This record gives sequence, C-alpha cells and structure tokens, in this order.
Amino acid sequence: MLGLRPEATGADGGVGAPLSVPDAIADVEALLQRVLEARLDAARGTDAVCARDVAGRVAALARGGGKRLRTAFAWCGWRAAGGRGDSTALLCTGVALELVQVCALVHDDVMDGSPLRRGAPAVHVDLARQHRAAGMTGPAESFATSAAVLVGDLALVWADDLLTEAALGSPHGPRLHREWRAMREEMVAGQYRDIHAEASGSPGTDEALTIAELKGARYTVARPLTLGASLAGADEPTLGALRAAGRCAGLAFQLRDDLLGAFGDPAVTGKPAGDDLRAGKPTYLLAVAARLAEAGGDEEAAAVLAAAGGPDHSVARTRAVLERIGARAAVQAKIAELVAESLRHFRTSGAAPDVRQEFAAVAERATGVAAGRSEEAV
Repeated sequence: MLGLRPEATGADGGVGAPLSVPDAIADVEALLQRVLEARLDAARGTDAVCARDVAGRVAALARGGGKRLRTAFAWCGWRAAGGRGDSTALLCTGVALELVQVCALVHDDVMDGSPLRRGAPAVHVDLARQHRAAGMTGPAESFATSAAVLVGDLALVWADDLLTEAALGSPHGPRLHREWRAMREEMVAGQYRDIHAEASGSPGTDEALTIAELKGARYTVARPLTLGASLAGADEPTLGALRAAGRCAGLAFQLRDDLLGAFGDPAVTGKPAGDDLRAGKPTYLLAVAARLAEAGGDEEAAAVLAAAGGPDHSVARTRAVLERIGARAAVQAKIAELVAESLRHFRTSGAAPDVRQEFAAVAERATGVAAGRSEEAV
C-alpha cells in the first residue's frame, strides 16, 4: 500500500477514488509524504552527504507549498474519461507531476538567476550560502549551479520512478508512458526556446505564445489532463477535447504568470517584484507591448521596452508603459478569452456536470478568471 488516507482504501485492498479535487490533493499530499520519507531513507543509505544536500532539498521544495494544480487537473482528466474505483495509479501520477514541478522550478531558477522561490532563497542561492558558510574552496556560484542541477535531476529521477510504478500497475500503462514521455520532451523544448529567444532578441507574439505553450501550458494543464484520462482508458475524441481544453487553460495560466512576473506582489508570488521585467524575459506581455508601441508609433514606449533587461532599464517605467499603451489590459482580455474557450472544449469531452464544475473551479484558481458556475458556462 502506498500511504494514502486510511478511509481511501477499499475493502478489496484497492484505493478508492477521491470524490473531489480537494480529496485528490489530500490523497496525493499523503502519498507524497510517504514517498519522500522512503526516498530520503534510501538516499541516506547510499550517501549521507548527498542525502543531506541534494535529496533533502528535493524533499524540502516538494513539501514547501504549491497549489498542486497538476494533481487537480490530472484528477479532472481521469474523471472526465470515466475514471472510478482504484485510484492508486492516478495518485502515483499526481506525485510524479509534483516532483517534475520541483525539477522545473530548480532548473528554471538556475537559468534565470532567480534569487527567490516561494518566498525563500532559491536552491542555487541556498547552496552558494552553504558553500561560503562552510569555507569551501572554489567559486561558490559554480558549486551552487552544479549542485542545483543535480537537485533538479534527482527530482526528475524520483518522478520517473513513480510514473513507472503507475504505468506498471495500470492496464493503460503504455498510453500513460507515451503522454509522460511527450511531456518531458516538451518541457525541455520550452525551456530551450525561452533561453534561445532571450539570446536572439524579443520574439513576436506568435513565438511568445509558442514558448508559453511549450514551457508551461502543456505540462501544467494539458498533459496532466491527458495523463489522468489515459489511466481511465480515454478514447481519442475525449483525449482531443482534453488536449484542446488544456492548451487553452494552460496558456491562460502562463500568461497570468507573465502578468504576475511584471506586476505581482512578492508576498503572494514568492518572487521579487518585477523580476521578469528586470531580466528582460521574452514574455507574451512584452511582445504585445512591442507590437502596440509599433502600431501606435509610440517611440518613447518602444525605447523603454527595448531597454528591458539592460543597464538603463527601469521596472517602474516599463510597468507604466505596459499600462499606458494597453498591453496589460490586452493580456488580461486574452486570458479571459482562453479560459472561456477551455471550458467549451472541456464540455465536449463528455465529462459529467459535477466534473465540469470542478474543472471550472480549478481553471479559475489557476488563471484568476472567474469561470462561472452555470451549466452554460461549463
């Protein structure tokens, strides 16, 4: 047994289906704790130093918060496709998704040079502090970068192990694994397109949307939906509807993340205010702003936007420009449009009304857009 809540275990020894998204999240949290304890024990048996510095940081970040959106969307996909009964494989997949998120966060922070994550020092920053405090030799930053990469790698290893366990225990294991394999490749492609665009210059809106889809939308929403649905033996029309719903909701999530990166409150985001603007990240928000500035012949706005990420850049001036030329409002409107489209696609999956209501609630939590609760809306 995999360490779920006792009341979730059926009389036949299987794991009963979580009845709602909060139930699924609670079950995955319980399983995640069991998995982390087991992996930490195994790591200590392999090497105590690596267990403390690497495995311990994987566990700390996995336990350190997060909305568990990927778990929620996996449950929605599973239920949309008729999933019921033993949910062991689904919950293993949920834990695997949370561990993949740890890998993505650690590696993303290294690549972006982000100092904070969830209101605490990012993993590479904490490792550099450890290097200095211990009086170790060599550059602290080089040590920290290398060690943080290993932290992310170990999180991915643990995630793959859990997904393999889920696939082996499911009659739909090969389909589950195909979705998982595609998701991992998309994550790498998205991260590379992101750093490639940053090095090549500001992308246009189409390229920025492609990056947003690959980097965040698919592994946050679309693939969790289809991973869950695959475990329920979904047919191709159902998977197609869920892919479309997930792409739209995932893009809305990523575009909202762009807005939070520019305008968010550090107390809420856990990251420095204006971090994306300061770094000149090639976001859809900045691409829309550049397009609007060019279309309006606004040379002053274009100059401010062109300076993003450079030594003469001002976060305050960039924010003012984004507001003045309507870029912030345009992205907010795009998010609302994507959420509405996502709900329409999800309805065509054949999901029951209660599952459509759950999906609408999770989509609202992910995107900040009130999805509505009427039958027409979902």
